[in-house]
Amino acid sequence: MSLLEEIVAVVPGTSAFDPDVHYRYVVDRSTCGAEGGNPFAIARPASTPEVEALVRWARSRHVALVPRGAGSGVSGGANALAGCVIVSFELMAGILEVDAAAMLAVVQPGVINGHLKSAAREAGLWYPPDPASADFSTIGGNVATNAGGLCCVRYGVTGHYVLALEAVLGDGRVLRTGTRTRKDVAGYDLKKLLVGSEGTLGLITEITVSLRRPAPLTTTLVATFATVEAAGEATAVIMRIAEPAMLELMDRAAIRAVEKYRPQDLDTDAGAMLLVKVDAGAAADTARVQEACYRAKATLVVVSEDEAEAELLCTARRLAYPALEGRGHVLLDDVAVPLPMLPAMIRRVQEIGAAHAVEIATVAHAGDGNLHPMVLFKAGDTDAQRRAHGAFEAIMDAALALGGTITGEHGVGTLKRDRLADQLGPVAMDLHAGIKRVFDPDGILNPGKIF
Repeated sequence: MSLLEEIVAVVPGTSAFDPDVHYRYVVDRSTCGAEGGNPFAIARPASTPEVEALVRWARSRHVALVPRGAGSGVSGGANALAGCVIVSFELMAGILEVDAAAMLAVVQPGVINGHLKSAAREAGLWYPPDPASADFSTIGGNVATNAGGLCCVRYGVTGHYVLALEAVLGDGRVLRTGTRTRKDVAGYDLKKLLVGSEGTLGLITEITVSLRRPAPLTTTLVATFATVEAAGEATAVIMRIAEPAMLELMDRAAIRAVEKYRPQDLDTDAGAMLLVKVDAGAAADTARVQEACYRAKATLVVVSEDEAEAELLCTARRLAYPALEGRGHVLLDDVAVPLPMLPAMIRRVQEIGAAHAVEIATVAHAGDGNLHPMVLFKAGDTDAQRRAHGAFEAIMDAALALGGTITGEHGVGTLKRDRLADQLGPVAMDLHAGIKRVFDPDGILNPGKIF
């Protein structure tokens, strides 16, 4: 029996890798610096027992398994390794339960974020985590990277909503951790260890998430500034005096890219734009946000309670990355700094762009101090690529120097693997290696990712 026949025997939905058919399984959305190799096969398990059997087979054959959701990540975490088996969860995409009374849902990892939101809405509830890729990213991938999003400034990131997980460990055992309760402090919190582990500790096969009451109606404020630093200063003040439901930033380069990609009558002369949402009826918060913007020398502040207009502006923010992708290669960075350091970090990004002679467009979950500088360079230009990578590294250096992190929500993957020790130090890195050995003794689960 061939190796492929052995895999098909345990996971019938398995195909030999064909580069002309399966090219989309090789890499995620990251570019240049997180390349993938050709896998041996694409396995599509349909159940937890099939995943369990696949892991036991892979361990016996010393074959690497690389889990994959929609491939929407941007750090290389889902990229294939030469000779590996890609474990695609596209067949495990069921919403198993929505319990309105308990305010929770149980889903398989291949469920699209937006589909869970719709199911929750039909039950009169809300699933808040809202990454920019919500329309196509999977809940399994969101959990694996502890994805954030536009509304996490108030409502938190994916991990805040994970109540329980089922996962197959690297030795083939099935771990069930967490409960359906709102509080649980029995033993070590293994589910939090799995959240954000990027498939290196276990293959997540079932997820129980908490739901909330529907979000309150909001008032939207759009403020433009002559400089991006001024927008950063306004952000730092707003977070001290109000509780926004959203606080997003786009700099001039991002605004212009989006307006060219999909015209929406944005102010392309502005140095930066802030998009702020506060609860409708919270007149005091609205007034405080307006005052903070004007004190930071906003050139214009517009207040609207039109939900359609607000959604259009949110769409503009989400389009920044695809707008730049159409112009060349993009190295999407993901750093976060303490809020008081946000203006300084914004200045450093601008200085880094000038020093390396590259174009950098920045969007940010500003209320979290989480910046996404997007370093643009021309495909096939090796010198431009070298300068872009230099800028990418310098941005991480600047974030660490300001007391921040090399990744706020996208994960480490392979793109930032060599920088993890700079942030964590030798003791934490040693503990990481030890935890990996406990969960995955033979190192077959997404090897080479994170560290």
